[in-house]
Amino acid sequence: MINRRRALEHRITMIAVIVILQLAATIFFLVDFTGDLRAGALGSHLLAEGGAALALLVGVLFGATQVRWLVLRARQDEAAVAAAKGALAELARLRFSDWRLTAAEADVALFALKGCDVAEIATLRGAAAGTVRAQLARVYAKAGVRSQSALIALFMEELVETADGEGDADERRRDP
Repeated sequence: MINRRRALEHRITMIAVIVILQLAATIFFLVDFTGDLRAGALGSHLLAEGGAALALLVGVLFGATQVRWLVLRARQDEAAVAAAKGALAELARLRFSDWRLTAAEADVALFALKGCDVAEIATLRGAAAGTVRAQLARVYAKAGVRSQSALIALFMEELVETADGEGDADERRRDP
């Protein structure tokens, strides 16, 4: 997520620099065009300069609009991710409470939801792999699922509505 944000910020900065350069060129051409108009030098050169200035002005306006859109979109994406994180954390807290998980089981369940395997969870918790396996077995039993992928799917299903909005969640949450 951090790398994606940095890439987006880099893209925004690059577009902003290009827009600023275009603006400088536009100002140069407009000043030159105005000076030539005052001197009364009408001709193809003046038309080309005027056309270039107009094209650059359109480019500046378009670039500025794109930078603004990217910034707004980045803010919307960040807000959506924050809301999703909050919703998932709240859902986990509620489900762990509903299932009456112990603090250790809730900790292990959270690591499982993050995609960690038994060895990773054991290392992160400073516990034996066998202890983690036993805790995961109790979590799965209390949640009514048979595997880590089913546990993850259970949470995802509650966060993401199905297209038709129908179906029995209890039926779909168990592994086949």
